Amino acid sequence: MRKLLLILPLFTALIFISCQKEQPILETNESIESFKQYANVDQQLWPYWESFENEARIRGIQIDLEQANLMGVFVEIDQEHVAGSCTFSSNQPRIIRIDNTIWNELPNLYREFIVFHELGHCVLLRNHDETEDQHGNCLSIMRSGINGCKDAYNAENRDFYLDELFNNF
Repeated sequence: MRKLLLILPLFTALIFISCQKEQPILETNESIESFKQYANVDQQLWPYWESFENEARIRGIQIDLEQANLMGVFVEIDQEHVAGSCTFSSNQPRIIRIDNTIWNELPNLYREFIVFHELGHCVLLRNHDETEDQHGNCLSIMRSGINGCKDAYNAENRDFYLDELFNNF
């Protein structure tokens, strides 16, 4: 019984540590002003914009989203299961629209997924990629979501997906 009483706190601590949520991009002790500011972009998107630039830089690609003639806004998208969109033409700023309702329901990692996917279209000029592995998992962050592959983006394989995103630029 004594051994059980000694092991129980250790076991409880191990469960607590292993079940914690991913680290948010915006830490609770950071103010939005601590991030790089982007004109014409909703402040909630600034941490994701900055993270996109940093992830590109890690992979040897210089991207300056401040110079990209890019807007980022929250809207209500009427299409079912559409979390974001990128629209652009030669004489208009590129606009990333993020569905406000979906955004408010998601944890930071999936918010990042949506923003990086749309930046993949608007900045990297990537098209949808429906490639999947033998288990039906999507092999690209650029999947459309209509072909049936399963999203597998998580903290453990995030680097794999970001390598694929930027290496095809």
